[in-house]
Amino acid sequence: MADIWLMRHGAYEGHRPGHHAPFSAVLTEEGHEQVRRALPLPDGITGIVSSPIPRARQAADRVAHLTGLPTVATSALLAEWRAPSSVLGRTPDAYPPGYRAWRSRRLTDPCLRFEDGESLADLHIRAARCACFLRRTARLHGSLLVVSHKLILGVLAHLNEGPAAFATAAAAPWNFAEIRRFTGANA
Repeated sequence: MADIWLMRHGAYEGHRPGHHAPFSAVLTEEGHEQVRRALPLPDGITGIVSSPIPRARQAADRVAHLTGLPTVATSALLAEWRAPSSVLGRTPDAYPPGYRAWRSRRLTDPCLRFEDGESLADLHIRAARCACFLRRTARLHGSLLVVSHKLILGVLAHLNEGPAAFATAAAAPWNFAEIRRFTGANA
């Protein structure tokens, strides 16, 4: 069976820990350099799959340009966790009180949503669908490099934890441009 490798995009404009980046955030020069330094890729990769969010697309395009690999798919299933629009671009000290209250309850009630954000249950369901999509795509195209975002990649890596995978993904480090093998690919 074909291998699937997961890569977090590089550093992007406005990045701060705990900050929910706006959709439009793009890679910095350092982010482009991090992607370049991630090469060479693991052996056998024949195609790239990417999130449609600009910073991930830019990283995937950079890898494609440097390696000659084709981008075989772009999927919204790989988009980062959809934070409520009221917190985008804000740091934790500026979160609205309602969002702070939601954060304290989200693990005990993973179906709970805040405003237009994605619930933890929704994210887990999307990640499970994404895992199926990636396995199908790998069967068609061979071993893949998947370029996406920290939280969705972390949830993919910990699917067996259910919606609680969000907490694991949020707490676990995943460096910019770091590549990991998706061990759930053959499950």
